[in-house]
Amino acid sequence: MVLWVFGYGSLVWNPGFDFDEKIIGFIKDYRRVFDLACIDHRGTPENPARTCMLEARNGAVCWGAAYCVKGGIEKEKAAIQYLERRECEYDGKAYVDFYGEGDSLKPAATRVLVFISTLDKEANKYYLGPAPLEEMARQIATATGPCGNNRDYLFLLEKAMFGIGHEDNYVIELANEVRKVLRGLKEKRIVGSLIARKAHPPFMRVPSLPEATVVDLR
Repeated sequence: MVLWVFGYGSLVWNPGFDFDEKIIGFIKDYRRVFDLACIDHRGTPENPARTCMLEARNGAVCWGAAYCVKGGIEKEKAAIQYLERRECEYDGKAYVDFYGEGDSLKPAATRVLVFISTLDKEANKYYLGPAPLEEMARQIATATGPCGNNRDYLFLLEKAMFGIGHEDNYVIELANEVRKVLRGLKEKRIVGSLIARKAHPPFMRVPSLPEATVVDLR
């Protein structure tokens, strides 16, 4: 028996554990959303980041990468322990069918482990829930934590999905909105700097007067 793990977020570009095989493909009836809080990696409790999670949706597909871990129970156990620490914001697991790029009818692997979250703010403290695109973009543009900026997480995911040949329109739309917010913040800083300069003009150096000639009248 082998362990299969499906990655749809940072696992796509940075699995972080020892695996034997990687397959690009998708799972059915789930879609990727940015409704999960991250307070210890790319955000803080005071300013949580938004990271992706899965939302059940009939007919939807979510592309990503499936990783196969072979080599015995100890190797599988090490991978699971690592993933449970890393994916601590997710409060549940599911086992799904995974489909490769060449066949959308016959699964390439079954009982593939995927980390999921309860869509309930009372039951799951990490669940932020949906928000308007502009609000999410502002949050992602400004959140930062010990592991880096929230915006980098989103941009890396956008790049990774492009890299595997399956861009996610939702990720692209959100990333573009974040870039718009960042441009606005940059413009505000430039305007603020110009206003500050006008309010406090640079000190002008007054040239020294020539020394007076002392005349001896004795």
